[in-house]
Amino acid sequence: MGWIHMIDWLAEGQNLSGQEAEQLFSAIFDGGMPELEMGALLALLQQRPASRGELQGALSALSTRVFHATAPALQWRPVLMPAYGSARGHLHLAPLLALSLQRLGIPVLAHGALSGEGGVSAAYLFRELGVMPTASLAQAQQALAAGQTAFVPTGAVSPALANLLALRVRLGGGALARLLARLADPFGGAALQLLPAIDAGEALMVQELLCDSGSRALVFESAGADAVVDAERRPAMVLVNEGRMQTLFDGEATARSAHPLPAAQDLKGTARWMLSVLEGRIPMPAPIANQIACCLYGCGYAQDLNQAKAIAAVETGSLAAA
Repeated sequence: MGWIHMIDWLAEGQNLSGQEAEQLFSAIFDGGMPELEMGALLALLQQRPASRGELQGALSALSTRVFHATAPALQWRPVLMPAYGSARGHLHLAPLLALSLQRLGIPVLAHGALSGEGGVSAAYLFRELGVMPTASLAQAQQALAAGQTAFVPTGAVSPALANLLALRVRLGGGALARLLARLADPFGGAALQLLPAIDAGEALMVQELLCDSGSRALVFESAGADAVVDAERRPAMVLVNEGRMQTLFDGEATARSAHPLPAAQDLKGTARWMLSVLEGRIPMPAPIANQIACCLYGCGYAQDLNQAKAIAAVETGSLAAA
């Protein structure tokens, strides 16, 4: 199908097949499409959620344009954490989860944008806590082998993906591009992916997509599309593993009382708050302690969820994790 016919097809409200979506995104990633047609097609795709076939095709195109990393030689999987949360009004706590897992010897690779687009990005907070961006996945692997958390800019994971995300500045929107960024997997299925979804519909679609691929991932709703759950109210957390879905925690209807959280725009204050939690001077928010338990179980560090809850409770000092 040619680009003009594809535009007409989408304008009529029809979905692309997986093969057509792969053809489209291969051309977008490789710069092989005129800008006018590319803008029209991306705008039409932005108007409604991507179908399962469209997302499969886009991911197939992306998979061959992501640099690959090798998981450290451990008994458990590394944790792969996307850091593409909203830039404004949302507290980024990715470093808190990453460094909590690091203390248990679990390698964590985070990838995301260096810029906060006017707000506080996870990259800024990682830097405040001593995790500097790496220039390549090779450098990230060295950090992981040394027992350190690694943060990799999007461009070092996939230049094609970084270029697609950059188009948001000119074209606006970009929900599909951000979803593809969260799904990017340099480990090729060898890691436990943390996959936040913006709503229940997207969470279900991601779960079904991962069941088809055989990946292992922890899927949950996150209003800011952040890889760490809400610190005050836990969403449902579902482990996808070898084509099966297992609910590890049900969602909470109301917020729990918690230690006051820092303001989302307070970079220094947020970093100090996370450091205080890591040092045990401020209690770990119970939802994040629950997520730590999910990661321990999902990556194979713990043999079952009860053991994972017990370890998380001891390590975080949170009885709510048990």
